[in-house]
Amino acid sequence: MLPGTLPDTLGTLREPTVVVAADYFRSYSVVGLLAVVGVLFVAVAFGAGRLLRPVVPTPEKLLTYECGVDPVGEGWAHTQVRYYVYAFLYVIFAVDSIFLFPWATVFAAPGYGATTLVEMFIFLGFLTVGLLYAYKKGVLAWT
Repeated sequence: MLPGTLPDTLGTLREPTVVVAADYFRSYSVVGLLAVVGVLFVAVAFGAGRLLRPVVPTPEKLLTYECGVDPVGEGWAHTQVRYYVYAFLYVIFAVDSIFLFPWATVFAAPGYGATTLVEMFIFLGFLTVGLLYAYKKGVLAWT
């Protein structure tokens, strides 16, 4: 019997639990060390930026500025809601299209063809119903 090993119930040799736990936590220590190095890297970068930047506040620099538009008038502006609806619809269909890639992978696996095909048509049916609903509500009309 080797030093540091214990006999198993079947007569084979196995490492003690302490050694196995040490190996297990050693792999997590690498991840923890990388996380600490990453946080330190970001902290040093921000600290260096704060120390090295020039600080000369002027009224023009402290003025609110966005998209090349000078701040004239009130801060409240009327925005068309249809732009948000288009963005929302885009996000919905973009996220849903992500599910097509795993489906294609599973569809290629033997024994899953018919099941995944039916599931995908149900999924595409839901997307079609959502698109038809948006069309019926007049959301897709650009006016």
